[in-house]
Amino acid sequence: MNTRGRTVIKRLFASTNHGIAIDLGTVNTVIHVRDRGIVLNEPSVIALETIGGVRRVKVVGDEAKPMMGKTPANIQAIRPLRDGVIADIDVAEQMIKHFMAKAIGRNGRFGRRPQVVICVPSGSTMVERRAIQTATMNAGASRVQLIDEPMAAAIGAGLPVTEPRGAMVVDIGGGTTEVAVLSLQGIAYSSSVRIGGDKLDEAISSHIRRHHNLMIGEMTAERVKHAIGSAIVPVDGGRSLNVKGRDLVNGRPAEITITEAEIADALAEGVGQIKSAVMSALEQTAPELSADIIDEGITLTGGGALLGQLDQALSEHTGLSVSVADNALTCVAMGAGKALEDHAYSGVLTTA
Repeated sequence: MNTRGRTVIKRLFASTNHGIAIDLGTVNTVIHVRDRGIVLNEPSVIALETIGGVRRVKVVGDEAKPMMGKTPANIQAIRPLRDGVIADIDVAEQMIKHFMAKAIGRNGRFGRRPQVVICVPSGSTMVERRAIQTATMNAGASRVQLIDEPMAAAIGAGLPVTEPRGAMVVDIGGGTTEVAVLSLQGIAYSSSVRIGGDKLDEAISSHIRRHHNLMIGEMTAERVKHAIGSAIVPVDGGRSLNVKGRDLVNGRPAEITITEAEIADALAEGVGQIKSAVMSALEQTAPELSADIIDEGITLTGGGALLGQLDQALSEHTGLSVSVADNALTCVAMGAGKALEDHAYSGVLTTA
């Protein structure tokens, strides 16, 4: 083979030698591909269609989410993860396989099975970790390594995790809130509480049902949280929003107006659990690391970190500086991708 031919083949195989990092979240899945950065950020939802007794994948991600709560009898829109871990392994495999193929492309006979780094909650059991690893292998990975979500979040947020300095990160996802103190590529303290965006959405739905006799769906509750959700109750009632749903008294469609103060009150219990988790971490942190946290402050990551005034509420509760990471929604996947690409972080990767 001539030099030109060898060069073409070399480039072809190099282009298919993929390494990808996956933040497999309860609400969203984010994928980072080596040398390309974030290439996919879609809802962790899969729609399955049953035809003649055979169930097959209809759509996944962005196309599947609008179907939630609106499907006919032969179609199911499913979220295969609950509280940060896999609830339905078969469905999760199909969703991961679809997302991986979409992220790296289908390269035909020259395609290679990618090396994958996948994020897991720090409080997940060995059984849960093996389930995630197995599902990812079955979805087409050649090798699967795991990274704790708070470590990935800290790396993605640019915290000094490789230095002998304490750094504190609070990663608020859809199913869990991860609180961790990190130093020298290790986790000095971590806790995982099952409170996140999903529970906050449920709190909003419950509040509207109890106080207004109106039933709303998951997507409407999420929209309310994003539009007027707040961790601090405004003194003047704050902003207002019109919400549509089903009246529980007469069964007809109805529309009401709710205020920011109402929603802040509905979220108070969930926000209180996050505050308690942070305070518990601070109380159990070694004195030298605590001194570093006074200087560095607390960094919030994850979609839940974008709840209105949450950083201010935590700052008032702890007396420390609290900031939201610039790339809060994607920094877990970005951190996992950096750990995959940079050998300086190889110590943070494990296997189940």
